[in-house]
Amino acid sequence: MRRYFGRKLLIYGLTFFVAVTVNWMIPRFMPGDPIASMVARANVTNAQAVEAMRAYYSNLFGLDQPLWQQYVNFWGALARGDFGISIWLFPTPVADVITQAVPYTLALIIPSVLLSWVVGNQFGAYAARRKLLDNTVLPVGYVLTAMPYMWLAVLLAWGFGVLLGWFPVAGGYSFSMRPNWSWTFVLDLLHHWALPFLSLFLVALGGWAIGMRNMIIYELESDYSSYLSALGAPSRLIRRYAFRNAVLPQITGLALQLGVLVAGALVTEIVFAYPGLGSLILKAIQNKDFFLLQGTFLFIVLGVLIANFIIDIVYVVVDPRTRAGMAGAQA
Repeated sequence: MRRYFGRKLLIYGLTFFVAVTVNWMIPRFMPGDPIASMVARANVTNAQAVEAMRAYYSNLFGLDQPLWQQYVNFWGALARGDFGISIWLFPTPVADVITQAVPYTLALIIPSVLLSWVVGNQFGAYAARRKLLDNTVLPVGYVLTAMPYMWLAVLLAWGFGVLLGWFPVAGGYSFSMRPNWSWTFVLDLLHHWALPFLSLFLVALGGWAIGMRNMIIYELESDYSSYLSALGAPSRLIRRYAFRNAVLPQITGLALQLGVLVAGALVTEIVFAYPGLGSLILKAIQNKDFFLLQGTFLFIVLGVLIANFIIDIVYVVVDPRTRAGMAGAQA
């Protein structure tokens, strides 16, 4: 097991290095000059003052150095936990800007991923052995899983927000309120959170339900299920074994789909103007904020890699065949 997780850590380390390098490159190949944008916002007309400001900001952000030196400086600052200063919200550090947006994104992603996986697997397992439920879950599941996240988000905002007026369609909380720990503010947060969460939950739910339904049918038609049935084993016991075997590919699928779910959450945040990392990325692109874009992408990459590593550990724990294979390899 030590060798297995050692290989996994090496793979994740290489993936992190490549992802962070690409993350550093992308903003620098974007069109536009971030320093010119900062100077333009200052409304300075004197040519000498403009040139002095350009030189000052270029030196401050290290953009007057060769690209290779910027790359080396980037890794050095990253090792110190320094993500730089935001160009858009100058002189606020990037870490402070991201810290304010991260709770909103986590509050969307974690419940939607876990609840859609659990509920989808349960619905798929029930649908596999109930014809009436199967005839409804399967078509609805296909429709949901084929929907783009942002399209469903627009439909929910239009239907429940604009037409019915049940939920707000923008923001993380009411503009008339200030963040505090009162129940009034918490309920207002949940009111704004409901539609973004529902859009992520429903799309993911359809995919998990279809996957589990197909896997349960495959397991119930396998040789061991037929053998247990011939021995007179109760149907409940056979279904229990089938579910335990069918859920293993779903755990693997969770690791594979995690990046897609995170990307969907970021797009959904933009649709609802939800103050998470998705809205932050949009603002960073609009303002050509290299450092904020790097810091946001870095947090997302690190979060996805850590979550995948946790799923790898869970898979080893729940699948005895994996542990048996490790023991056999060591023997």
